Amino acid sequence: MKRHGSNTQGGAPSKPHRPRHGARQPERFDPAHAALLDDPERFDYLPPKRVIELLDPPAGALVVDYGAGTGTYAIAIARARPDVTVVAYDEQPQMLKRLAAKPEASLPNLRMAAPEQFAELRGRCERVLALNVLHELGDRALKELAALPSAAGFVLLIDWNAGVERPVGPPREHTYDSREALQRLQAVGLRVEELKPMRYHFVLRARG
Repeated sequence: MKRHGSNTQGGAPSKPHRPRHGARQPERFDPAHAALLDDPERFDYLPPKRVIELLDPPAGALVVDYGAGTGTYAIAIARARPDVTVVAYDEQPQMLKRLAAKPEASLPNLRMAAPEQFAELRGRCERVLALNVLHELGDRALKELAALPSAAGFVLLIDWNAGVERPVGPPREHTYDSREALQRLQAVGLRVEELKPMRYHFVLRARG
């Protein structure tokens, strides 16, 4: 199985940065496999155009790609919507370093943020994208994610669906089906709406 958005079997797990109690996937994504996040094959089943349509940010919005990895989707959003500010947020410095090395990192409406900048984003984001990250989030990180949207904003969660067979992604036992994901989000106080799924992913929209 080709693994996009998970640790590849045989790779060493990345070193923990903070507690991950509650995460479905036992190990954090290993930056040694970051090239998988730039694989254009992902666009076949996770088309950026569809992601942007689902986000539908208003002009002037602050859009955070939470767990942006190498910034593939943050860049796509910034390119398509020059009228919004896109923040690629990731707790792993290796990921942000890889993003910073890309020519597209110079887009005027794209910036990067690490956990040290979280306070600047809390409660200010009209849109938050959480793409293939819910299964990796511990309870603490999930509460952090839930705190990002503004009063009128929402979190768009697109994650590997344990309820479908797929040739890519992490093992099914490391992911959620849509019902499990919905229940976990509700447990942290979010109001959740299930949207039309993608080929291998469920899609949820969550508000505070």
